[in-house]
Amino acid sequence: MKAFWSSAWEIIEIVLISIVTVFLIRNFLAQPFLVSGASMEPTFDNRDYLIIDEITYRFREPERGEVIVFRYPQDPKVYFIKRIVGLPGDRVVIKNGKVVVYSGGQEIKISGDTNGSVDRTMGEGQYFVLGDNRYNSFDSRNWGPVPRENIIGLTRLKIFPINEFELIKTPATL
Repeated sequence: MKAFWSSAWEIIEIVLISIVTVFLIRNFLAQPFLVSGASMEPTFDNRDYLIIDEITYRFREPERGEVIVFRYPQDPKVYFIKRIVGLPGDRVVIKNGKVVVYSGGQEIKISGDTNGSVDRTMGEGQYFVLGDNRYNSFDSRNWGPVPRENIIGLTRLKIFPINEFELIKTPATL
C-alpha cells in the first residue's frame, strides 16, 4: 500500500509541475497565435500557427518592421497581427498609393503600393501598423495607432504548417 501512495504522489507531483510550467510559459514568456484572414499575406497565410514572444518587449521597445500581435484598440478582446511602420514621434504619410515615414529628420519610403490617405504624427507610446497585404488589411489607416499597452508580443516562430516551419526575422528594409 505504501508503494501505491508513493507512486501516486510522484504522478501528482509531475502533473502539478507540468501545469505550473505551462501556465508560466503561456502567461509570461510565449503564447500561440492562429492567423485569421489574408491581411498579412504573403508573409503569413490564413490558419498559420505562430509562437508570440511576450518577454522581449519587457526589456526594449518595439522596432520598425517587426510583426506584432496586439489587442485591437476598439475592442481589446480581439487580437490582430500587423507590421510596425511608424514609431512614437514619427509622421506617417500615405498618399498616391505610397507610404512614407518621417523619422528624426529622415524620410523612409515603405515598399509596396497601398490605398488610403493618411497624414498622422504618432504620439508618445503610439505605433502605426499595416498589414503586408495592404489592399486587404484593416489597420492603422482605418482606426489609428496602436497604444503601447495593447501590444502583446513579437512573432518569433511559424510552426504550422510543418513544412513551412521557420524562425521569423525582421526585414532589413521595409
